Amino acid sequence: MCPTGSSLRQATAVRSEFRPAFEVLDADRDGKISREDLRSFCAGFPCGVAGDDEVIGTMISVADTNKDGFVEYDEFERVLDGRISPRNKVGGGGGVMEDVFKVMDRDGDGKLGLEDLKSYMSWAGFSATEEDIKAMIRLGGGDETRGVSYDGLLKILAVDYD
Repeated sequence: MCPTGSSLRQATAVRSEFRPAFEVLDADRDGKISREDLRSFCAGFPCGVAGDDEVIGTMISVADTNKDGFVEYDEFERVLDGRISPRNKVGGGGGVMEDVFKVMDRDGDGKLGLEDLKSYMSWAGFSATEEDIKAMIRLGGGDETRGVSYDGLLKILAVDYD
């Protein structure tokens, strides 16, 4: 334990920040994201990614720093930390979370609306009422009419549910 305790607590808080997003993608709940997990995640959406092994392989290889063919939580976290950090945001290409956002955005309007999120929550097996989903949208800085942006989705997922 650190003498002040602050470093340990801060590291723990940061490490759990992206856990909800990781758990959404880890379909088989084995603690790592595989090609099959991503394929399963994408299968419920009409974006065409689920059947594209090349795209799914690229998504894995971008994050898989230890080259074991899987994305563990620390690798996932590194991708997200790098993706949303202001110093890396300028000129950055697409990231894993942007791909997730595009899959969830069923109508392709660049926002996650009530219907997008209802559909995703149902597909993913999460029990959420319409009011719960509206609250999520508000938490992300959106509203029922316009939905929530990509940055709003990151805000929603950054909430520590523990």
